[in-house]
Amino acid sequence: MNRKIVNHSSKTAIRVIIIFGIISLLGDMVYESARSANSQYFELIGINAAQVGLVFGIGEFLGYFLRLIAGILSDKTGKHWLFIFIGYGMLIAVPLMGLTTNWNFLVVLILVERIGKSLRNPAKDTILSAVAENQVGTGFAFGLQEALDQLGAFAGPLIFTLAFYLSKNSEIAEYQLGYKVLMIPFVALMLFVTFAYLQTEREKLIPVIKQRQFQSESLRPTFWIYTAFTFFCTLGFLNFSIIGYHLKANRLLSDGNITLLYSVAMIVDAITAIIIGRAYDQMKRRIGTKTGGLAVLGAIPAITLLIPFLALGKSTTMIILGMIIFGIIIGVHETIMRSAIADITPFNKRGTSYGIFNACYGLALLGGSAFTGYLYNLNQLGAIKIFTCAVELIALFLYMKMNQMVKNDY
Repeated sequence: MNRKIVNHSSKTAIRVIIIFGIISLLGDMVYESARSANSQYFELIGINAAQVGLVFGIGEFLGYFLRLIAGILSDKTGKHWLFIFIGYGMLIAVPLMGLTTNWNFLVVLILVERIGKSLRNPAKDTILSAVAENQVGTGFAFGLQEALDQLGAFAGPLIFTLAFYLSKNSEIAEYQLGYKVLMIPFVALMLFVTFAYLQTEREKLIPVIKQRQFQSESLRPTFWIYTAFTFFCTLGFLNFSIIGYHLKANRLLSDGNITLLYSVAMIVDAITAIIIGRAYDQMKRRIGTKTGGLAVLGAIPAITLLIPFLALGKSTTMIILGMIIFGIIIGVHETIMRSAIADITPFNKRGTSYGIFNACYGLALLGGSAFTGYLYNLNQLGAIKIFTCAVELIALFLYMKMNQMVKNDY
């Protein structure tokens, strides 16, 4: 009898993970395709690197910082689907980018898209972690989620690649066509969100999660050190908006090949997510503690500092290698960094924890993107490399501090 209950619970958990994964796949088709083309499009209409870095940095910051508010409200209200519907609905901003070249309108649309992501993510991450932690493992859950995410992130930029290769219009018209075509996956996304809502309500998946009992605890010091560690890891992580701008401004790759390269990085991300997610769960089981998987994060600062040395060069081979590493890092960020939150925080504080974590993550993206964009505009590539090395060394120090605290706390 108990085995049947466990098997049924595991199947239910996997069903939830797949449902949200398909929703994420469609969402990534919309916004990741635009992210692969935005910086090149803005270069075409005369926007400089500093403006691009600042706007994308503000967008990333809002996209993460507002998760703090969304996470707290998620903890207090439990209105998961309200946040999901509004958040995904705001993706309409992406296809609308194909209707204008006005910089002011484009800035608003970029920010709307990022704010939408901030509204939907804490509720989704909280549900996934709650379903997975005692059934299939948080590493597996977030790894599978990220893999499905990146299938969409891979397919989406190919829309622009096809627009470039098949269209005989001007460059600006080709980009605008790519944006407009994204209305198709957007409509499919909203239909599937509705379908997923009806399915989860019918199968009573969300109420099962709410009925689970969790011990009420406060956030431990380990959480704050972990958040500081991820802040500095991310601060030195070179944003693709700067990489894409570099490739376009120096005519190192064609427009189609830039978006294709981004798609390849997203496939690397997907593969990494599955592998690293499984490794995270296996390490926890081998060590015998919930936080045992944190050891996987040790290599992240070291490989992050390689990106500007590779991706901001002139060698095509080095650029490709840099983007492969870029994909690996994204895979770890989106899998293990999210999984670890579930392992170091109590459920009743988890929405808030994801909100705090993501707010700091967004602040790091804002600072890193704006500062490196400013340095790039001054043609200070050496300074970008020094900055990256410095902050990643700080991250490495915090990682060692975190490991020591984990041994004492867990």
